[in-house]
Amino acid sequence: MNTRRQFLKIAGTGILAAGVTSVYGSAVVPLNEPPGTLKPADLFNIGIAGYTFFEIPVDKAIEIMKRIGVTNLSLKDVYMPLNSTQEVITAVMDKFKAAGINVYTVGVIYMETRQAVDQAFEYAKMAGVKMIVCAPNYELLSYAEKKVKQYDLRIAIHNHGPDNPIFPNATDIWNHIKDMDPRIGICLDIGHTIRDGHNPIVDAERYSNRLFDIHIKDVDLATRAGKTIEMGRGIIDIPGFVDTLRKIKYTGMCSLEYEKDMKDPLAGIAESIGYFKGVMARK
Repeated sequence: MNTRRQFLKIAGTGILAAGVTSVYGSAVVPLNEPPGTLKPADLFNIGIAGYTFFEIPVDKAIEIMKRIGVTNLSLKDVYMPLNSTQEVITAVMDKFKAAGINVYTVGVIYMETRQAVDQAFEYAKMAGVKMIVCAPNYELLSYAEKKVKQYDLRIAIHNHGPDNPIFPNATDIWNHIKDMDPRIGICLDIGHTIRDGHNPIVDAERYSNRLFDIHIKDVDLATRAGKTIEMGRGIIDIPGFVDTLRKIKYTGMCSLEYEKDMKDPLAGIAESIGYFKGVMARK
């Protein structure tokens, strides 16, 4: 059986599968592997969820992403407020682009009024992204659907576990969107999922056709009191979850949302990303 220690060793020593970069971002070939025996590259990619950097200046966030070799970002409005002008949005997006970072979505954006829905879609349009990670109030879903059609943007509704009565889990999201436009889907937060008494492995497979984005993390308890910790140190079956993503042929992002040590998160982010890459590198 593969253990957390083995996964960290794989990531730390650079014994990674083809197409998977080391924690420092350089592609390497596994040791003692003859040519032609490497597993195919995964269809999904690794990113960072922007809330991870909520207390980190933008230049420091860029530095961290470069150091850990991750180039995909779900941008939280901490660096680009929702009421920003086009000029401000362009400047922020250009800053990340110049650093080689792909801002693939914005959010999580909460939508409690029609005006907030309007603002979110205009914001995403100005940013040039094709998806919004969001949490609209239930009564605004039909209005959000109209905007999805108008702007031709996807929205991925984020589950927030037992802390929020709106969309606590993927099943609740599915029950509200299953008959709506197929561009309305799910951003599965695996930590909140297990804190709400659900299994992220089951939910990923059950709702795979609407699984647009994933927030990866680990937690110490499968209860509301559960806290985010370094990946591999908690209770979530990360290897089983990765196996499921391969089974369902998931093609989106797995973005780390690290909510521990938020004023100085580099060590925890690096350990978590290294662990996840080590899991991905398994045969």
